Amino acid sequence: MTEHQSIEWKESWRDEYLKWISGFANASGGILVIGKNNQGIPVGVKDSKKLLEELPNKVRDVLGILVDVNLRSEGGADLVEIVVEPYPYPISYKGEYHYRSGSTKQELKGAALDKFLLRKQGRNWDGVPLPNVSHPDLDPLSLAAFRKRALRSKRLTSEILQEPDSGLLEKLHLFEGHYLKRAAILLFHPDPERFVTGAYIKIGFFRTNADLVFHDEIHGDLFSQVDKTLETLRAKYLKALISYDGVQRVETYPVPEEALREAILNAVAHKDYSSGTPIQISVYADKLWVWNPGHLPPDWTVARLTEKHSSKPFNPDIANAFFRAGEIESWGRGVERILAACREAKCPPPEIDYKPGDFWFKFPFRSEYVAATITEPILVKTLEKTLEKTPVKILQLLKEKPDLTLAELAVLIGKSASAIERASAKLVKAGELRRIGPDKGGFWEVAGKSEG
Repeated sequence: MTEHQSIEWKESWRDEYLKWISGFANASGGILVIGKNNQGIPVGVKDSKKLLEELPNKVRDVLGILVDVNLRSEGGADLVEIVVEPYPYPISYKGEYHYRSGSTKQELKGAALDKFLLRKQGRNWDGVPLPNVSHPDLDPLSLAAFRKRALRSKRLTSEILQEPDSGLLEKLHLFEGHYLKRAAILLFHPDPERFVTGAYIKIGFFRTNADLVFHDEIHGDLFSQVDKTLETLRAKYLKALISYDGVQRVETYPVPEEALREAILNAVAHKDYSSGTPIQISVYADKLWVWNPGHLPPDWTVARLTEKHSSKPFNPDIANAFFRAGEIESWGRGVERILAACREAKCPPPEIDYKPGDFWFKFPFRSEYVAATITEPILVKTLEKTLEKTPVKILQLLKEKPDLTLAELAVLIGKSASAIERASAKLVKAGELRRIGPDKGGFWEVAGKSEG
């Protein structure tokens, strides 16, 4: 018998070892063996019979639980074995909460303690009610957009979708009594960061890990964050390879759109929002990494994610809303869909790197893609020239990428859509810019009359 997650050795008994018993009871149970040194060599217990009599009562009086205490013999030495069952409710040692994780014991404090206590109560962080917030405080446009998504997905009945906002929120299980849950605030409030620190997404382009060239922040409700993040990545951070299938123009991005969307949805739906840190997307010339402060279910491994597995969302209420909207599946198939999308596009699969509170999807770009594109996203240098006027920026951008839309130009330049429309119309009138083909599927031609 070796020391591991469920077994701990101690040479002799000390009352402080009640902390270890508490840790086992709060985790998956375990055995505390008295009479072995750190190498697992039996050294024996001199007062074994006394411990057999005293320990059950001591554990009961201090921790309020029952344990089995047995006398064992190994190598001619007496050992005392304390068998601890896992308990469905929190076990405290003099007001402290301890937890067995791996082969170590830790005292739970702060956010970790909050999550532990909620889990023992059969609750989740996103299901905690928030006072002083009511459904009229939510964004009606966000709720209307959700109704449209759910109507397309057919995962809510038309009767439910026709109910008033309060009724819809009730059917989505986003009320706890008279209070809205945290999930409702994240999903539908116009500014969820008022209530949840770090509830946004950061995107950055890096030359190296230490050299950030430019970055963006994506705020708003969670559905909007997903859409805006994908839009910003495509418009500003990722250059498409252009090819033709006959007369059909084909755009190929370095990460398949479905795989990228699934990775972002995974990060948003399963993020540990109690961490207070935003989701972070790091883009390089040859790779894209998506990070979130997430956690796998206890005893799960990354390998399990890549095979058929049950669905155990970290935020069940958030995940349910995304499922009803048709954005995710309810069968734990997110990683499988990412890998399938990469296979179909003949792209290398992402590396999944995980330790508790540290979850990465690391997408490498295809070597042929890197070789065929510039080493930085489109017009990094132009983006760094902050003093240039909008018409000049428009012309420079369209020279590099003539298929950009006015909406994409607005994102890249950092101006409103109306400002871009006015500037481009003036350029067309002046003969410096011409539209070839329809709005969808066409491109811009720069006449080259002016550079400034």
